[in-house]
Parts: sequence; structure tokens; C-alpha cells
Amino acid sequence: MIRTLLVDDEYLALNLLEAYVQQVPDLELIGKEKLPMKALERLQQGQVDLLFLDIQMPVLSGNNLLKTLQNPPLVVFTTAYTEYAIEAYDLNVVDYLLKPFPFERFLQAVHKVKQLLNARQSGSTGESTTAPDFLSLKVDGKLVKVFLEDILYIEGLKEYVRFVCSGNRRYVTLESLRNLEEQLPVQQFSRVHKSYIVAKTKVSALDGNMLEIGTVKIPISRGKRDEVVADIFR
Repeated sequence: MIRTLLVDDEYLALNLLEAYVQQVPDLELIGKEKLPMKALERLQQGQVDLLFLDIQMPVLSGNNLLKTLQNPPLVVFTTAYTEYAIEAYDLNVVDYLLKPFPFERFLQAVHKVKQLLNARQSGSTGESTTAPDFLSLKVDGKLVKVFLEDILYIEGLKEYVRFVCSGNRRYVTLESLRNLEEQLPVQQFSRVHKSYIVAKTKVSALDGNMLEIGTVKIPISRGKRDEVVADIFR
């Protein structure tokens, strides 16, 4: 169980987060705090694995609260403001949720948390947690091995997806971007649009609201630009 603390100065936001947490079996809600100083006392006692933290709060902002912690838990920022995205990633937060965010977006953040916790746990036991370095795809009746390092981007095509790889190789298989997003390591790949997942290291530039991978331009979903920039270009 992932011991989870919620901190937000708005009751409606706290109640929504609580409802989301209660729908995820792996999350154990150990408290919710409206006052940042009360939350700080709780955090200094330890026993928190995951913190959902609002930024704009009276007396002590979320980012300043985080800076006071010597051994912070994993943190997901929840805010209505985009301008803190770069600072959030400088503080090494796991994710940055822009209010109002749907349950699906909340689950994406939880998935990132689980990956990091699994990596830490496996590292402490001496086991390797590196994700498999390839995917096995069913393409035209064949089983094809596609190495992660070769993937440039993945495009959703309704019930199918298209893998575009280096060397002008393309593979179409029956799959969903949602399933792939859960399988692919978040350190290497980012869902930047409802129809696209990109390999972070293959992105060469940002032009307005479009990412450049070679000569191809990939759109960024409306409202996700700051989050994507912080994730890929930090």
C-alpha cells in the first residue's frame, strides 16, 4: 500500500482527491490537510510515501513547503497555474496536475509513482528493475521485436497504433496508446497528445505547439505545453 497524504487549502479539491484515491486499491489515504503548517508537522513525522500537494496556499506555498523537507516523499503537484511547471520539475516532483484534472490523468500520475517505488524497492533488494529493452508486436501475422531505443514516436489509429522507428521502419499493430503508456518507462517516453507518445530523447526542438522529431512535427495537447516542456526539455 502507498501511504498517501493530501494537502490543499480548498475543501472541494481535497474531497475530489479523496474520491480519486479511494478508487485506487494500491493507495492508502492516511490524511488530508487544509493548512500547510499542519501538513508540515505530519510530514516531519515521516510515514508518508506519496504527497498530493497544492502550490498556491496561504502562509506557506506548496513549493516552499517541499523545500523545507530533508527527506520528502514522492510528490505530485496539483495546481490551477501553469507557471510553476519548470520549478516543479526542478524540485524533482513526479508529476504536475493542472486543475481541473480528470480521474484518467490522476491515474497516469499514480502509475508514474508506482514505477518509481518499484524501482526503489527492487534496487534495495539488489534486483534489476530496468524495463525490458524491447516490445514484442504482432505485425502482419509475425511476432516482431521492436527495441525501445529505436522508437521515435507512436501514433494512435483508433483500434491500432503505428510505431515509427529509426531507419524509416514502421509497424502497425492492434493495441491502444493507453495500454502502451502503462507499459513504457516514463523516463523514456511521454504522452504528449491523445494520439501520440514520443521518445523524449528523439525530440530535437519545440516550434510553437509542435514537437520536432526529425522532419516530423508532433502536436501537443491543448493545456499540456508547459508540462511537456518541463518533462522533455528540463
